Amino acid sequence: MRHQKKTVKLGRTAEHRKALLANQVCSLIQHQRIKTTLAKAKAVRPLAEKMLTLGKNGSLHARRTALSVLRQKAAVRKLFEDIAPRSANRSGGYTRIIKLGQRKSDAAPIALLEWVDFAEVPEETAPAEKGKTRKSVKGDAESKPARKSKKAEPNEKASGEK
Repeated sequence: MRHQKKTVKLGRTAEHRKALLANQVCSLIQHQRIKTTLAKAKAVRPLAEKMLTLGKNGSLHARRTALSVLRQKAAVRKLFEDIAPRSANRSGGYTRIIKLGQRKSDAAPIALLEWVDFAEVPEETAPAEKGKTRKSVKGDAESKPARKSKKAEPNEKASGEK
């Protein structure tokens, strides 16, 4: 029985798991949201919230502790200077997990892990770009040099040699 065994193993060794979680938190800090499996998102969430709590503390010791876990100076700097001040008046619950359904290849449950105070809504640009196809205009043809087709070159050489 696994009573009082809190660590989610994720099918990895301890070193691999520690590196994976640290890299996931660094990606969350850098991109503000990450798309991953539900199990990994649930495992990353406590570590991300502990790092943000260290960032809110702001002391040199807290910064060094975060650096020892995350191992990326740029991520720690962004955490302490940008993300932690946004959550200064919040007393926990810094991240949210949004379930996205199942991955097509192996049906693994996928989730989006993001900061709660991340207010930017992603714009859907794909449908707008589909309608913007243009046919070539005479002005475009003048500005670009004409391309020679590969089929024309052998015929020209063959006709020139005869």
